[in-house]
Amino acid sequence: MPKMKTKSSAKKRFRVRPGGTVKRGQAFKRHILTKKTTKNKRQLRGAVNVHDSNMGSIAQMLPMAGL
Repeated sequence: MPKMKTKSSAKKRFRVRPGGTVKRGQAFKRHILTKKTTKNKRQLRGAVNVHDSNMGSIAQMLPMAGL
């Protein structure tokens, strides 16, 4: 059997927390920031959890995470 490998893009974007939830960065805060409001940019700070509906695809991309 071939080895199970982690997707390189997923290991750069997601971190598994001790409780089993997955942390991700916020989208839409990389460029074209001049036309976005200060309130919008402020609310995009920090990390958030991956939604439950996406956990199946995250578990496939990170097979060694034990999700």
